[in-house]
Amino acid sequence: MLPPFLKLNDQIRIISPSGAIDPDYIEDATTVLSDWGLQVTEGKYARAEYGRFAGTTAERISDLQQALDDKSVKAILCSRGGYGISQIIDKIDFSHFKKYPKWLIGFSDITILHNTNTNLGISSIHGIMAKHLTEIPTDADASVQLCKILFGELPIYSVTSHAQNKIGKATGKLIGGNLSVLMSLRGSQFDLSYKNAILFIEDIAEKPYHIDRMIQNLRFSGVLAELSGLVVGQFSDCEEDSSMKQTIYEIISNAVQEYKYPVCFNFPAGHVDYNLPLILGANIKLEVTNESAQLIF
Repeated sequence: MLPPFLKLNDQIRIISPSGAIDPDYIEDATTVLSDWGLQVTEGKYARAEYGRFAGTTAERISDLQQALDDKSVKAILCSRGGYGISQIIDKIDFSHFKKYPKWLIGFSDITILHNTNTNLGISSIHGIMAKHLTEIPTDADASVQLCKILFGELPIYSVTSHAQNKIGKATGKLIGGNLSVLMSLRGSQFDLSYKNAILFIEDIAEKPYHIDRMIQNLRFSGVLAELSGLVVGQFSDCEEDSSMKQTIYEIISNAVQEYKYPVCFNFPAGHVDYNLPLILGANIKLEVTNESAQLIF
């Protein structure tokens, strides 16, 4: 289910449920969102700092819970990822949010919230947060497409073909996010149902053999066999390891070679400036040809 789309003067709330953030990014993101015609508010502790975290666990729980429960808030922008939501996610009550859903935006550690939304049957946006909103040009695709989605214009993405792509067509619910975070949720109440889904994965600063270990888990646990399609995003700042004898994309390609579904490599989403927003929990079409790969929402 897609939450209600936004209208001019709707309220968007900035919160920091994970890592501490430079307050300047919140200030500048507020300007950008205001220029979109939105009323911007922020959580009481959005600018807090407690070690690496944006406030204590109690403070972060309070801000997230209030944002979820406040009916006047129509969308929630997480200021950044980092680490921290795993400490609080099981303390959050989603009962009111389930009755009155709203858009939730973010990526990286915010994958935990995306999983929760997906399991509730509510779509959310894997997209840029405060830092990128302020640092990339206002007319950059990552920003423009995010604004369009919030106001009801769903995207059709077409990207250039990649050598590792697997040709085919698929439909299914788009799920996923940061691979390391997804793996940390395996076997828990926040794990996903992968059957007939189109899985999106990305990661940052992981060694290639760490990536291989996680991909092999998805293979021998049966997850990869259950999918209807796979979208492989950006694996940023992952050091080369010639001793693996494969690139990260080759590791993933080899793991899925026996399956018949389409696979799109090098999709522009992840820990990069060109981070196109994806509507997780939405049913999409994935079409991969020799020339291109399309994601149709």
